[in-house]
Amino acid sequence: MTTEILIILAVMVAAYIAAKAAKLSVEIAMFAAALAGGLAGAVLKTPPLRELGRHLVEGSITYIDVMLVFFTATFFMTIVDASGGVVYAVRATLRVFGRWRVPALLALMIIVLIPGALTGAGSVSLLVVGAPVAMALGRLGIPPKRVAAILFIVAGLSAAAPPVNIWAMILCAGTAIPYVGFELPLGIPVLVLGTFTVLVLGLKKDKSMPDASAAAAQALPEAPPGMSWWRVLIPFLVFFGLVAAYRIWPFGTPILGLALEFAIAALAALLVSPKRIAFLRLSRDTVKRLLPLLATTVVVGMLQQVMTATGVRGLLSYAVISIPLVLLFILLTVIIPVSEAVLTYGGAAIVGIPLVWYLDSLGLHATVVIAALSFLWALGDGLPPTALIGRMSIMVSDYKDSYGSFLKATWLPWLVITAAAILMIVFSAKLAFLVRWSM
Repeated sequence: MTTEILIILAVMVAAYIAAKAAKLSVEIAMFAAALAGGLAGAVLKTPPLRELGRHLVEGSITYIDVMLVFFTATFFMTIVDASGGVVYAVRATLRVFGRWRVPALLALMIIVLIPGALTGAGSVSLLVVGAPVAMALGRLGIPPKRVAAILFIVAGLSAAAPPVNIWAMILCAGTAIPYVGFELPLGIPVLVLGTFTVLVLGLKKDKSMPDASAAAAQALPEAPPGMSWWRVLIPFLVFFGLVAAYRIWPFGTPILGLALEFAIAALAALLVSPKRIAFLRLSRDTVKRLLPLLATTVVVGMLQQVMTATGVRGLLSYAVISIPLVLLFILLTVIIPVSEAVLTYGGAAIVGIPLVWYLDSLGLHATVVIAALSFLWALGDGLPPTALIGRMSIMVSDYKDSYGSFLKATWLPWLVITAAAILMIVFSAKLAFLVRWSM
């Protein structure tokens, strides 16, 4: 049986490589791998061919709740952006903190963290706030290479930040672990590592660049007339109020779910917007922007279902638990980022689920382990062939040099984040109090 499963796995890998060699997208390459694996399994009667269609359809809706959160959260942030809230916040940051470098850097870090934290996608942070924040960082005297490095690391951390962490959601769905208790295990490291990153890469000013001042805000696009802080804050207060309500009054408040809470917050943002927003056109554009991400989520579910039905997933699980523990911890620093670079969110389903099962069986705390793995997957978004967040960071920062030079600029935050993630995994049982305090 092991030989048959290895043949199926080899067919899936070959199909993926062939699709990528044909310059097809990652999503189509993963679908080709799932389909090829299912057909190879049908030849070996694992599962029968008549069951293949059912497995593909069932797999495609595995993460439908995650997709709903994707859309509603991104739509909410898109409305905030279209209303002028993002530009207003960035301009106000430079106007207030322009002469004080550290507060300005920290405020810009928070601005980048918010969209990704609310949507689960660092790419959304760059799409919504990347350009104005990159311009603001440039006005603080930071060269484009370090601007791109800051945006990449912080946008990656934003994808790992609570309340929406897609890697954690996929792992929780695949391991039957409730998606609760992640606020502090994710939130505290994100803030600490993000602060370290912006200070290490942004504290030193390039003397060849002009002095930063409050007047630098004038170079940014104008906020629409009537925009104010209360218009920016009300939608966020609505969202966080809904999240907090059923925790403060657990028996008197219905659990709405993140998707509905984001939809209500989006409605609030629409109502307080100082300018008219074309609701239908904006929703259509949001779906178009999210299509690759939604397609990835659908295909990841298909791939996971086929791998389970053919036994490939079980074989990979056995391979994981066969590695000596110390060697496994060392290999995680490479395996996890590379799985994200090759399979995007599929790495969480294929590599992460058996890994969490194994580490949990050893007495490590699963929730803290999942949080730690998220930081390693965030780094993988800067590695080829996908390098989604890395490529977008270069694009919005107007960096013109080689991609390798950009990656070298991230080496110190990269090493610190990697070390922090491994230490969180090793000492996860001692950090379990963070999960209890979050619940």
